[in-house]
Amino acid sequence: MKFIVSSSVLLKNLSNINGVVASNPIVPILENFLFKIEDGTLTVTASDLQTTMTTQIPVDATENGAIAIPAKLLLDTLRSLPEQPVTFQIDTETFGTQILTDNGRYKLSGENPIDFPKIPAVNKNLSVELSSDALLDAINNTVFATSTDDLRPAMTGVYLNLSDDKATFVATDGHRLIRYRRTDISGSANTSLIVPRKALQLLKASLPEGVDVRAEFSQANASFSFSSTQLICRLIDERFPDYENAIPTNNTNVMTIGRTDLLNSLKRIMIYANRTTHQIRLSLKDNKLTISAEDLDYSNEANEILLCDYEGVPMEIGFNAKLLVEMLGNLNAKMISLEMSAPNRAGLIIPADKEENEELLMLVMPVMLNTYA
Repeated sequence: MKFIVSSSVLLKNLSNINGVVASNPIVPILENFLFKIEDGTLTVTASDLQTTMTTQIPVDATENGAIAIPAKLLLDTLRSLPEQPVTFQIDTETFGTQILTDNGRYKLSGENPIDFPKIPAVNKNLSVELSSDALLDAINNTVFATSTDDLRPAMTGVYLNLSDDKATFVATDGHRLIRYRRTDISGSANTSLIVPRKALQLLKASLPEGVDVRAEFSQANASFSFSSTQLICRLIDERFPDYENAIPTNNTNVMTIGRTDLLNSLKRIMIYANRTTHQIRLSLKDNKLTISAEDLDYSNEANEILLCDYEGVPMEIGFNAKLLVEMLGNLNAKMISLEMSAPNRAGLIIPADKEENEELLMLVMPVMLNTYA
């Protein structure tokens, strides 16, 4: 089997799907890309059994065939090559592979493509058309808040609820909760599912801007197709926490402040916070915000005063600065509102300048000030 392809085109497409390949896979064959040529089109597949990505590239080929090629070795080779046509010559009996360039020859050992797992089928119980920009916004606003605790699998993905007038994306790790809604994404039936974090991170890395995405869902799997790429992942079969009851109401204490000013101040103050708890104190009174932190172990402390628009009673509340910085860093808003009811209740961060077709709410749990250290 022989085919010719542009080195830069092949590298770009392989880089888009390489994130699927695990460093120490359960099955050794998964260290490979599956190359399959059919009627002048090269389909490359990467899989870790839970997530599968495929990409298609037109090539100059005289016959059909398939082979599994070591992913890391091939990528390292392509990264070191200048742009040029490269020729792959494959012995379909021994799976020995040669890569021929203008001035070089590289020989590597492939594997039998029969051993590579088959692409899972998606029965398409539900189909949704959406823009890549809308999907990227949903991923960027939620995926960072998913849990890494495998003992709570439902929290290791993003919960998606599709109704006939909106789509709601929710992520939580138990310390914070993000609810992101869009009215320009909807489904024909009320459907709820949990998409794994890894699949969403792969989409975030590979989705181009300004393209259409076709999302298809079955009972067990989800498929996202765009341009010449497809991602299929196994959904998380768990019950997501009842997040609506965790969102406090009657938040009568509201601070409005510039996001960048608050973010930069938090980054400075948290340097002086306890290295384990990252705890900072927010004191609000008379349109002034005082941010302070101290680390009694090293006798470090710092505070800053920022002007803000505050409506409510004077109050002090503690937060984990690391969580606040990450949440504010993932926002694009110029102004944000922090809504609170009491020092022992969760605070809500809401963009003051809302975008059309979307609604974002960020919940962060407080830390008790009597443990302040």
